Amino acid sequence: MVSDSISSILEKHKDGHGSIISILEEIQATHSYLPQEVLEAVAEKTGRSLVDIYGVATFYGAFSLQPRGKHLVSACLGTACHVRGGPAVVAEIEKQLGIKAGETTPDREYTLDAVNCLGACALGPVMVIDGHYFPKVDISKVKGILEQAKEGLDKIEVETDQRIFPVEVSCSHCNHSLMDPEFILDRHPGIRVTISFGNKHGWLVLSSLYGSYRVQSLHKIPDDTIVNVFCPHCHAELIGGAKCLECGASMVPMIVRGGGVVQICSRRGCKGHMLDLSGVSVA
Repeated sequence: MVSDSISSILEKHKDGHGSIISILEEIQATHSYLPQEVLEAVAEKTGRSLVDIYGVATFYGAFSLQPRGKHLVSACLGTACHVRGGPAVVAEIEKQLGIKAGETTPDREYTLDAVNCLGACALGPVMVIDGHYFPKVDISKVKGILEQAKEGLDKIEVETDQRIFPVEVSCSHCNHSLMDPEFILDRHPGIRVTISFGNKHGWLVLSSLYGSYRVQSLHKIPDDTIVNVFCPHCHAELIGGAKCLECGASMVPMIVRGGGVVQICSRRGCKGHMLDLSGVSVA
């Protein structure tokens, strides 16, 4: 039987508003996975075949047809991570959790996935828990990282948090550096851009530490406001084709020195961000 919460999601999309992916994302956020009876209900309500629904659910790695734990742990076994000790890290995670890759702990606290790439090859071995990156992991760090996840990963200490690391970025149009060595945030040069919202126009400086959300700006920006972001050098608007996975607003792309792209959500207060260091975008 389909729960009231699932029925509500399907009712919201009954007139065709939102894609199958959006519907499945909302359902998985509620259930932590996609039960068979729910997929059948989606097929019935949308008029799509069950084969199509299963095709979407199995094509995208973010979806799961099996119950997942409260915390999703992903460990990379790609080439760059493998040669730096990735298999030993996976083995240590399995030891600490008492499960094998692809399994969920009996208390439904953790699910472990071993994957071929997490899009951060230069930082390997890499672990990702609930979307939070832990670079250059070795077996001595695994237990502490898992305990940190259980306590809550949204608590960020910039000075000591392993997920926080500096990036140097430039404009995605003119390639001019956006770093401002005269404006220091989190003990590093800030990223200076120009913004506009409503009838306001001025500067904004973001922390260059990936994972920190500190900003300073000429004007106070109300939460939930979507801002337009521009390069202060060529004045082109920094806007990409990607949408924030958390709120749906447009993402702001910037080129990472040494190769790659970092994108941040244009909505004030949203913590959506993406880092692509090897051609594979990850949230």
